Amino acid sequence: MKRTSSRGGGELDASVEAKLEALPARAGVYLLKDAAGVVLYVGKAKSLRARVQSYFRGGDGRHQVAFLVRKMADLECLVTRNEKEALILENNLIKQYKPRYNVRLKDDKSYVSVKITARDPWPRVMVTRKIVKDGGRYFGPFHSASAVRGTLDVIRKVFPLRTCSDAVFRNRARPCLEYQIKRCLAPCVLPVDRDEYEQHLRSAALLLEGRDSQLTTLLRERMAEASRELRFEEAARLRDQLRAIEATGERQQVVAHAGVDQDVFGLYREGGFIEVQVLVIRAGRLTANRSFGFADWEFPDDEVIGAVLAQFYQGGRPIPREVLLPVELEDRAARSDLLRERRGAAVEILVPRRGAKRRLVDLAKDNARQAFLERRDAQERLEKTAEELARRLHLRSAPKRLECVDISTFQGGETVGSVVAFDEGRPDTSRYRRYRIRTVEGTDDFASLREMLTRRLSAGQKRDDLPDLLVIDGGRGQLAVAMAVCRELGIEGLDLVGLAKSRAVRDARASEVTRSEERVFLPGRANPVVLARNSSALFLLQQARDEAHRFAVTYHKKLRDRARLRSPLDEIPGVGQTRRKALLKRFGSVARVRDAPVDDVASVPGIGRVLAATIKEKLSD
Repeated sequence: MKRTSSRGGGELDASVEAKLEALPARAGVYLLKDAAGVVLYVGKAKSLRARVQSYFRGGDGRHQVAFLVRKMADLECLVTRNEKEALILENNLIKQYKPRYNVRLKDDKSYVSVKITARDPWPRVMVTRKIVKDGGRYFGPFHSASAVRGTLDVIRKVFPLRTCSDAVFRNRARPCLEYQIKRCLAPCVLPVDRDEYEQHLRSAALLLEGRDSQLTTLLRERMAEASRELRFEEAARLRDQLRAIEATGERQQVVAHAGVDQDVFGLYREGGFIEVQVLVIRAGRLTANRSFGFADWEFPDDEVIGAVLAQFYQGGRPIPREVLLPVELEDRAARSDLLRERRGAAVEILVPRRGAKRRLVDLAKDNARQAFLERRDAQERLEKTAEELARRLHLRSAPKRLECVDISTFQGGETVGSVVAFDEGRPDTSRYRRYRIRTVEGTDDFASLREMLTRRLSAGQKRDDLPDLLVIDGGRGQLAVAMAVCRELGIEGLDLVGLAKSRAVRDARASEVTRSEERVFLPGRANPVVLARNSSALFLLQQARDEAHRFAVTYHKKLRDRARLRSPLDEIPGVGQTRRKALLKRFGSVARVRDAPVDDVASVPGIGRVLAATIKEKLSD
C-alpha cells in the first residue's frame, strides 16, 4: 500500500508512513535514505515527530526539502536523552556518512601546534599536528598554518635556537650554515652558555603565547642595560630583535581593547548562494579568518549557522571564551554546554543586537560579502574557461570535472601511473589515484598507459564516476590507446584529448633555441589544435598535466626510498618490524647478525633457536 504525501506529490511506502506515525516527540536524530539505502540527509530535532512530519505534511515549503523528500525512500530515527546528545550524534553521523544534502565544511583536518621539546639537552621549536604526552610544551592549536610558520620564521631569525633533527644534531662534526648566518648557536659542536639559550627559549615562548607587549618590554630593558654597560654589540642585536617582533605584531589588527578571545561568525547570502566568514580574535587582536562558501542551499540562516558552528570546532580547533553569531539558534543553550565541556571552561554563545560586539558581527558580514564577491568572480572565470575549452576542442559540453593521467618510469625501474582530478578548475585531491603497473615488463609507456586506463575507467564504470573530460599526457599515440580502452569497455560520451608538450625547433641559423607551441590532439582529427599561449583554457590543461606529473614523480620517489630502506631481514619469514628492530639494536648491522653465533641470535627477545637458525641460513645464502 502506498500513499501520496503532501510534499511534491511523491508516494510514500506504507512502512515509511508507519514510521512517521510512530515518531516520538523526543529529542533525537533522523536519517533520510534513498532506495539504495544511501543516507541523503542527517538532521537533529528537539521533537522528532514535529520536525520530520513537517517535511511530509506541508509544513516546510522549501524547494530543496521537496526535492529531498521526492528522493527519499526510507527514514531512520535515533532517540537521545537531550538536545546536547542529539548535537553530538548528528555531527558524528554527518562525518560518518557525508550526506549529499548536509552542509559540510571542507576544513576538518587537525590543526597545527608549536612544540618546544623537553627531552633534548638543547630544546628546539617545531611545528606539529600531533600532541603526545612526551613532556614537551605545546602552544596552540592554531587556525592558520601559514601564520604559524610566519611566526616561527620570525623566531628563527630573532632567537638563535637549533632547528635540526636529533639525528643530524648527534652526527654534526662542525657548525652548519644556520650558525654562519647567526640563526643558531651551534650547541651540537660548540660550547654554548646554557643560561643564554634558556633565555632565548623563554622569549620564543612569550611570542608564541601572544604576549608580545611583555616580550618587547623585557627586550627594551635588556637593551637599555646592555647600553649602560657599554655592550653595544649586544644592544644592537637586541634592538634588531625588538624591531622584528614589533613588525610582526603590527600585522594583527586591534579590534577590541578588552582582550577577550572571540570567534565572530558573519553570514552573507544571495538566494541559495551563501558565504560564512569567521573572524578569529585573540586577546583583542584579529589573528585569522576562515571563509566557507555554499551553493544552492535554501536552508534558512539559522540552520546554516548551526551546521557550520557544529563542525567548526573539530580537529582540535581552540574554543574561545565568546562566540558571536548573527542569528539566534533555538538550541543555543545546548551548544554552549557542549562547547563548555570541550573547552573545560565557560563559553558564551551570544547574538549581540547593539554595541561593540554587534559591530564585530557586522564586520564579519562585510568580510563574508567580500569573500562571496571574490568567489563569484573566480567562479565566473572558471565557467568561461570551461566554455572556451568546449568551443576550441569541440567537446560535447563545458567540462565541470576533468582528469589527467601520466605515466612515470625512472631509469628503467618500476613504472607508476597517476590520475589527478580538477573539479570546476580546482584540484580535487580526494579523487587523486596512484597505480603501480603490474602486467608490463620493461619500459613500455603505451602498454602501461593501457593497463592504468583500463583499471581507472572500469572502476569508474562500476561506480558511475567518470569525468567529463579525460586529458592524456602525450600525443597522437597515447590518445589512440585511450580511445581503444574506451571502445573495449564500451564507454561512450567521454571526451578525450591528448596534450603534447612543446618541442625544441631546430634552426642552425638561430642564435637561441625556440620551442613550438603546445598541441592538443583530438579523436578523429589529423592536425592538432594549437591554443593561444596565454589562453586560460591552455593554462588549465597545463596545470592538470603538471600536477599529474608531480603526483606520479612523488609516488615514484616514495617507492624508491622505500626500496632503499628495505633490509634483507624483511625477506625472512617470521621476521617482522619488531624483531628486525630488536636484531639491529642488539647487533648493529645485518652483517653482524649474519656472523653472530646461533645462540647469540636466539637470545634476542622474540627470536628463539628455530627462527635464529632460519635467519642465519637465509643471510648466509
